[in-house]
Amino acid sequence: MSGRFVRASKYRHVYGQPTKRELCYENVRLSKNAWDSSLIKVNPLYLSVNWDASGGGAFAVIPLKERGKVPDQIPLFRGHTATVLDTDWNPFDDSVVATASEDGKVGIWKVPEDFTVHTAIGENIKDVAPVSKLSGHSRKVGHVRFHPVASNVLASSSGDYTVKIWDVEAGKAMYTLKHSDTITSMSFNYTGALLATTSRDKKIRIWDTRSEEIVSEGPGHGGAKNSHIVWMGEYDRVATTGFSRMSDRQVAIWDTTDIKRGPIGDFIMLDSSAGINMIHYDEGTKCLYLAGKGDGNIRYFEYENDELFALSEYKSSEPQRGITFMPKRGISVHNNEVVRAYKTVNDSLIEPIQFIVPRRAETFQSDIYPDCPSGEAALTASQFFEGETSGPKLISLESVYDGVEPVPMPGSIPSTPTAVKKPISPAKSSEPAPAPSAAGSPKKTPYQQPEKDIEKALSTPKVNDMLDKASKAEETPKSSTLTKEESSWSEEPEEPEATPVKESTKTLAPAKTISSSETSKISALESKIEAYDKKFAALESELAEIKSLLEKVTKKDVVEPTESTKTNGVEASEDS
Repeated sequence: MSGRFVRASKYRHVYGQPTKRELCYENVRLSKNAWDSSLIKVNPLYLSVNWDASGGGAFAVIPLKERGKVPDQIPLFRGHTATVLDTDWNPFDDSVVATASEDGKVGIWKVPEDFTVHTAIGENIKDVAPVSKLSGHSRKVGHVRFHPVASNVLASSSGDYTVKIWDVEAGKAMYTLKHSDTITSMSFNYTGALLATTSRDKKIRIWDTRSEEIVSEGPGHGGAKNSHIVWMGEYDRVATTGFSRMSDRQVAIWDTTDIKRGPIGDFIMLDSSAGINMIHYDEGTKCLYLAGKGDGNIRYFEYENDELFALSEYKSSEPQRGITFMPKRGISVHNNEVVRAYKTVNDSLIEPIQFIVPRRAETFQSDIYPDCPSGEAALTASQFFEGETSGPKLISLESVYDGVEPVPMPGSIPSTPTAVKKPISPAKSSEPAPAPSAAGSPKKTPYQQPEKDIEKALSTPKVNDMLDKASKAEETPKSSTLTKEESSWSEEPEEPEATPVKESTKTLAPAKTISSSETSKISALESKIEAYDKKFAALESELAEIKSLLEKVTKKDVVEPTESTKTNGVEASEDS
C-alpha cells in the first residue's frame, strides 16, 4: 500500500522472539537424509527428531521440559530397517507418534510414561520398539498425517504414487488415492473429509478421501522443484509454495472448488533463492508462515478477503533445514504468544521462537485468541469410515489462561461464505445406503456439504419489500406521456417536438401505487429526457446550417473554374 495510509491489523506488530541458547535443545544429531520433510515435529509434551543413527532407521523423542544439552547417548525409537523420513504426533494422544520410512512401512509408537533422555551412570539404555507397523505400500513412505477430527485415522504417501487412508487400530488401509507421480505434500481440510495433495507432476489435487475421487484438479507451480500445500482452516482455500519456470520462489492462494482456474490473484513472487519454502497456516490469527530451507528468516502474511498482506519478517543469520509449529493449545497465553515455531540450526540445535502480539494489558486478550481445536476426537474411526462428518471439538483458551481445565465443545461443520461446494454427482435414489459387508470394507460415501435453504435466506423484510415494489411497478400501466417521449427520439429531424414533451412532463402524475422516491426518480429521468431533446434540436439546427454552408461552398467551387476558363480564353485570343 502506498502513501501514508496503512491497513489496520491486530498482527501488524507481531515480532519473533528467539530463545536463549541455554534454553534451546543442543547436541542433537539431525538426519542427513535429503528427503523433503520438516525433520522435526512437536506437541505440548514432546519433540520428535529424525535422528542420524546407524544400524537401521531411528528417531528420537525429547521431552520439552528437558532443555539444554542432550546427552551423547540417549534411548532411541528403533524398529525400521531404513531411514525414518517423517513423523507426526497424534492430535488426540500426545504420547502416540507415527513414522514414515524408506523401508515402505508406517510405524506406530507410544512414548513410555515418565520418559526421559537422561539416564543414570552405568544404567543400560533401552531403545523403544514400535507398537505396530502398517504394511501396504510397495515403495518408501515419504509423509504421514493424522486425521484432524477422527481418532486412529492416518494418511500416508509413498513413492508408489499413492496415498493410503489407514484405520490404525485395525491396521488396515481403507482407501487408496492413486496419483501419477511422487507426492510432495498433503493436507486435510477442517473436517478431514477432503485431502489436498501436490506431486512432482506439478498438479494440485483435491480428493474426497472416502469416495477415492478427485473433487478438483489443475496445474500448480511451473517450476521443477517441490511445492508444498496447506489447507487454510475453515475456508475452502489452500495455500501453496513452489517455484516458477524461472526458478523464482512463489506463494499462491487457490479455490479448492476450481483448481484449474488458477490461483486467486495470480502467483506472488517472493525472491530468487533456491531453498524450498516450508508452509504453516495458523487458523486463530489467519496468518501464513513461510520458512525457506537454508534461510535464516521466517516470513509471515495475514490472509484477508482472498489476499495475503505481508506483516513482517523474523530475521536470523542462522539457517534452518527443518521447522515445526506448536499446536494452539500448547502456546503461552499469558505472554500474548500467538504462534511458537521450533527451527533446526546447523543440524545440531533446535531453537524455539515465540511470535508475540505486543499488548500492555495484563488480561486475557480474547480478540487474538479464538476457540481452538482441543485434544479430544469428535469422531471415532468407525464413524468416519461409515460416512459421518464433523468439525473438531473446540476449547476456550480463556480457561487455559485462568488455569481451569478446558471443557471441549462439540464439533460442528462450518458454514462460511467460502464453504466447499459438493462435487457434481448423479442423482441419488431415496433408498437407504447399503450396510457394510461382513468383510469390514467401508462404504464409499462422497463428501457432501450441508445444503443451504436459499428461500429461507432470502425471506427477509428488506427483500420482501423490494419484491413487492417490483411487482407493483410491473402492474402499473405505462403512461402515454412516456410513450410519447420514447417516440420523440424516432421522429424526423425537421420536426422536433421538444415543446410538447415539456408540456407532457408537467402533466405527469404518479400512480397511487408508486412511492415518493420512485416519483422523484421518474421526474429526474423526464427532466433528463427534456434536456436531451433540447440538445438534439440544437444539434439539428447546427446540422442544417452546416448543410447550407456546404451547399454554398459547392456552388462556389463549380462557378469559379468556369469564370477562370473564360478569362483564360479571352487572354489567349488577345495574345494571338
